[in-house]
Amino acid sequence: MKKQLTIYYTSDVHGYFSPIDYASGNEIPSGLANCISNFEKDGNTLIIDIRDELSFEYGHIDGAVNIPAKKLDKSDLPKDKKLLICCKSGLISDTEAEKLRELGYDAENLEGGYYGWLREKLSKEVVEDISQDAERSIQKKFRKEIWNRFTQSVNEYELIKPNDRIAVCISGGKDSMLMAKLIQMLHRHSKFPFEVKYLVMDPGYSPANREIIERNAKRLGIPITVFESDIFDSVYNVEKNPCYLCARMRRGHLYSKAQELGCNKIALGHHYDDVIETILMSMLYGGQIQTMMPKLNSTNFEGMQLIRPLYLVREDDIKRWRDYNGLRFIQCACKFTDTCTTCAPDSRTVSKRMEIKQLIAKLKLVNPQVEYNIFKSVENVMLNQVIAYKDDEGRHSFLERFKEE
Repeated sequence: MKKQLTIYYTSDVHGYFSPIDYASGNEIPSGLANCISNFEKDGNTLIIDIRDELSFEYGHIDGAVNIPAKKLDKSDLPKDKKLLICCKSGLISDTEAEKLRELGYDAENLEGGYYGWLREKLSKEVVEDISQDAERSIQKKFRKEIWNRFTQSVNEYELIKPNDRIAVCISGGKDSMLMAKLIQMLHRHSKFPFEVKYLVMDPGYSPANREIIERNAKRLGIPITVFESDIFDSVYNVEKNPCYLCARMRRGHLYSKAQELGCNKIALGHHYDDVIETILMSMLYGGQIQTMMPKLNSTNFEGMQLIRPLYLVREDDIKRWRDYNGLRFIQCACKFTDTCTTCAPDSRTVSKRMEIKQLIAKLKLVNPQVEYNIFKSVENVMLNQVIAYKDDEGRHSFLERFKEE
């Protein structure tokens, strides 16, 4: 019996997304893209995302359930269903899927992970301009939750003034993209003149990740300026706190480029939830009371200022706006993300911010006002009722003002 061997070549670096039959030039019904498509239609398949809750909330495959890797072996999983295990890039999930198979489950790994699925999904979509729809949703559906709170932040903290030249710093995530759209709308209708540059730094993104950022900017009608640096290469082999070092270096590069373009301010996309989480993190892990300020002067770049226009906007509302407009973003597009370095279940760099998010969620079950109260706590500081405080002149004890009766 004569056997025929057919070799299929793939259109991506990993070799499993969209196999091509080069004899005909057509894609064949095989590979990850087809696998996912079938799984999404198959009611007998359960897609399990083993990333942490924060990453899952940022974006996930439609219909997936979130069971973090450290909880997977303790979960009561169905043995009558196919289990498709997914992490960021498919490395950790491969190990977890193998463990499940050893326990008798019908489990498969999603090679390429969530980011591979996302890149493939976006690559097949037509880049459609949704800028008008996105703006309309801000003006109408999300006017109270997003537009009003954005303008309140700008006005209450005096973030934008006449003749400012603002570099809107876009990382490619949901927060910075929404901030860019809001400032674009404000710039168009402002009562006083100011200038805006929409700045994207490429610190070493893979071509696929950079394309996602550019596609989203194009869909939202944001005219970005991209400049490159080698920050990812610089911090990749740093063992201690690479993410912290990366953030510091990125901010320095953004300040420098903004100043080069003649800007006097950079705008970052931190929101209300970042603020209250920072307050608790400072108290519980830093032993101090401080927060993320609405604006601050740069200590290294004279005449430059940092502003946070989303200061009063809630993260849940940003997510709702993202989902309402059918937008998908990558949380972090660095090399650690691409290699699953940060999603290892036994990683020693456990997200303190995730711990704080979970703590706030638990406190909110008892006190629905807890987030508001945390925020107000740094507005209502009574200096005559603290043991000590610090300012630019140094440390001050309550004894300096205490009078013996």
